[in-house]
Amino acid sequence: MSLPELDEPATLSRGADYEQVAARFRPIFARIAEGTADRERTRTLPFEQIAWLKTAGFGSVRVPVEYGGAGISLPQLVRLLIELAEADSNLPQALRGHFAFVEDQLNAQPSATRDKWFERFVAGDIVGNAWTEVGGVKIGDVITRVSKQNGRWVVNGSKYYSTGSIFADWIDVFAQRDDNGQNVIAAVNVHQAGVRQNDDWDGFGQRTTGSGTSVFENAVVDEEHLIDFESRFKYQTAFYQLVLLAVLTGVGRAALRDISHEVRKRTRVYSHGNAPRVSDDAQIQQVVGKIAARVYAAEATAVRSAQASQLAYEARFGNDDAAEAKANALAEIDSAKAQVVIADLILTSTTELFNALGASATSEDKQLDRHWRNARTAASHNPLIYKERIVGDWHINDTVPPYVWQIGSIRG
Repeated sequence: MSLPELDEPATLSRGADYEQVAARFRPIFARIAEGTADRERTRTLPFEQIAWLKTAGFGSVRVPVEYGGAGISLPQLVRLLIELAEADSNLPQALRGHFAFVEDQLNAQPSATRDKWFERFVAGDIVGNAWTEVGGVKIGDVITRVSKQNGRWVVNGSKYYSTGSIFADWIDVFAQRDDNGQNVIAAVNVHQAGVRQNDDWDGFGQRTTGSGTSVFENAVVDEEHLIDFESRFKYQTAFYQLVLLAVLTGVGRAALRDISHEVRKRTRVYSHGNAPRVSDDAQIQQVVGKIAARVYAAEATAVRSAQASQLAYEARFGNDDAAEAKANALAEIDSAKAQVVIADLILTSTTELFNALGASATSEDKQLDRHWRNARTAASHNPLIYKERIVGDWHINDTVPPYVWQIGSIRG
């Protein structure tokens, strides 16, 4: 799809020298990988590791070069997140809300507020996420409120699944204004008494994403940090899915790395095997080869699916509403197709890796099961069965996919 002439080509993040950008972070990724299994075993949150990334400017890689960022494209961001996920799949998911907020600012109209956000990102500020409410909340309702008290705006409410917020400087809070009933994003500074956070996520995978509860009690928010939800970038659901695709693919790469290492060093063999060394056994080589092929396909699919979101981002600055609407729809459909395929590829790979080893592979010390647990947890976001239907409806009936996903009780 060709794009119309852009209003603001100088400030768009259309891509950079990927190897040059990645080279800045690969030594950090290697340090992160060294302690991943231990953090998993002890459920130690990666505060130090997130700090390394912040200091190195990882959170500003999508910010345009003119503002001090790296200006990478969305396919390049997915590649970079895959590399990080191979080191520790929890980290890109913990930063999912941050990169979504950055993306929203990239799509915002030029303003002093947007420029200030770019400045914060380059300085290392990280944004967390707090959207989901649990309990008796009905679909479409928002319990968290923004109101004016004593001349200042405050936020009150409780959010669960607030991924990454425990590591953040700001939290992207989905709320409703008391004065006009408008749904907004409130960018709340966490460095205040009105914000409390708890690491109470109890999932069996992705244990150290910091996806717990955030409570806001008269948490102050500046008026300029109240963003009309309707103005959010339109391909946001596709973008959130892209990060999960990077997580899944990184899990696959880590599983391939670990199973190759385990096979290479294994000395015990089965009497009914095919070679005096496990590493020379043709059937074992076949298992690892198939895993490698699946991971290769997953990575290619993830990067390809991000191209549609990049086109949607660039179409935002054209003067063609129809072209932008089509680009947004294709971004959603492409991310959904990739989700269906990649989830199957990686879940199969993280199960079948055990076919290349004996019962000793199930040792808690090796933590090989974490790959399946993490993949299963990431793949459980945004149920696959609904995405498959939406893709089918698009291809059969040209039905535009939904752009906002919500969960809650049925309205009475």
